[in-house]
Amino acid sequence: MKRRHFLILAAGALGGVPGLAAPAPEFEVLDSQLRKRRLSEFKGKTLVLEWTSASCPFVRAQYESGVMPELQRWAGAQGIVWLSVLSTHPSRRDYLPPDKADALHRARGAAPAALLMDSAGSMGRAYRAVVTPQMFVIDAKGEVVYSGAISDNPTMSAKEARTSRNYVRAALDDLAAGRKVATPSTRPFGCTIAYSGD
Repeated sequence: MKRRHFLILAAGALGGVPGLAAPAPEFEVLDSQLRKRRLSEFKGKTLVLEWTSASCPFVRAQYESGVMPELQRWAGAQGIVWLSVLSTHPSRRDYLPPDKADALHRARGAAPAALLMDSAGSMGRAYRAVVTPQMFVIDAKGEVVYSGAISDNPTMSAKEARTSRNYVRAALDDLAAGRKVATPSTRPFGCTIAYSGD
């Protein structure tokens, strides 16, 4: 069956936020290098979680524009940990095994600290992630302080992606300045995550 791409502007059945200003759900998954990664290993650090996809045109626009990789590199330089997450189930057409997923992610210029392989979907469901790209910012106390879209423009155009207001950068700037995040949640947009049984 061909993967369906469609725009989400409202939370679906798994949508919503896993408790803004509440502890982020713990996770334990392998990364693309087959290392076990846990939320607890990043204690005391600001963390960005980015749900991604091998085929979603909304994700592609963020990478082809340079917006996503530039933000990843900037975040890394600030000591912020950026984790990309693939929650595509192995039964789905665009599933990629760890080595191929890693190669594709690097080929499009990605620069996260790690690419997490959430093929069972346990992490995605814990965070109520429904689309790609969907973003979460977790502060140094381990609390979710932002959840939602990468920007204010649900576009598949690389050109438009560059001129959009980036909610993740704004949230990270607020944290760096010691301010409360001004926009703690937005409606995510993008392609539905291909969980098992969906």
